[in-house]
Amino acid sequence: MERVSEQAIFNSTTFRAEREEDWARLEELLKRAEGGSVRKLSDDDLLELPVLYRSALSSLSVARETSLDMALIAYLEGLCTRAYFFVYGVRTSFGQRAASFFTHDWPVAVRGLWRETIAATVLMIVGTLAAYMLVSSDPSWFNAIVPSGLAAERGPEATTEALRSTLYHEGESNGLGVFATYLFTHNSQVSIFAFALGFAFGVPTALLMVYNGAILGAFTAIFVERGLGFELGGWLLIHGSTELFAIVLAGAAGLHIGMRIMFPGMESRLNAARKAGRKAATAMIGVIVMLMFAGLLEGFGRQLITDDWTRYAIAAAMFTLWCAYFYVPRVDDGER
Repeated sequence: MERVSEQAIFNSTTFRAEREEDWARLEELLKRAEGGSVRKLSDDDLLELPVLYRSALSSLSVARETSLDMALIAYLEGLCTRAYFFVYGVRTSFGQRAASFFTHDWPVAVRGLWRETIAATVLMIVGTLAAYMLVSSDPSWFNAIVPSGLAAERGPEATTEALRSTLYHEGESNGLGVFATYLFTHNSQVSIFAFALGFAFGVPTALLMVYNGAILGAFTAIFVERGLGFELGGWLLIHGSTELFAIVLAGAAGLHIGMRIMFPGMESRLNAARKAGRKAATAMIGVIVMLMFAGLLEGFGRQLITDDWTRYAIAAAMFTLWCAYFYVPRVDDGER
């Protein structure tokens, strides 16, 4: 009993008295550093931090071994954790993190989804071809495929001149602005849903890819029948080479999650979904950036550029740029 009493006295007085000053000093330096004042720390302060951290770590080890009170152990654990991340952690600014995302993280994530990207592209092409053949053979299929809000006055009943005016009219009297906004909103929603519904084994994502392609096929059939296929392609692809690429990548992200849940391998479905979600989410953040670019191209290109060949040239340049950005190997492309 006497030895236990002496140990209690040691625990409550001697241990704290010998070390508490160092703990307080370490906490003071951490507060200054965490408050955004790292540059104000002197060279001596920076050299002192690792020493104080190791001293606090030693105190934590002793506290655990001698069964000191849990409040002290919890305090030392928190202090050591904070010091560890400052001494050994990688500290980067927002600009550095953003640069790393655009130069490495996003392209690597997209390249990691190449199988799913091919699958999403094929699904969209299948939908496009199927709807094109259906509407070409029977125009009444158009209204069954395309939502009325998206079709507006661009259905089978529209005249050739009315359809042409939607491709070249510089004003808003024919509803071109409303149509373009609706189209952009629709494609953005498809991208988000294609990604978000991937957890359902990728089935809703696959259906969305087919359906989005079907809408393109239905519109193409109507314009081609009126001899406006080439003109429609220029109007659509000036922003669509970016926008449709973004939709395909969103679909690929959703399919990746769905396939990993369906075939988790040796992992649990939850762990497989978590890992797949990180890669897919990285790609999806980039998809939002692509949709913003597409919006700019749609807004300015639709209003200012009316020459078909110029539209096609811009579309080809953007598609080439995205492909080079994502798929051309880089010197520092080591997977992290």
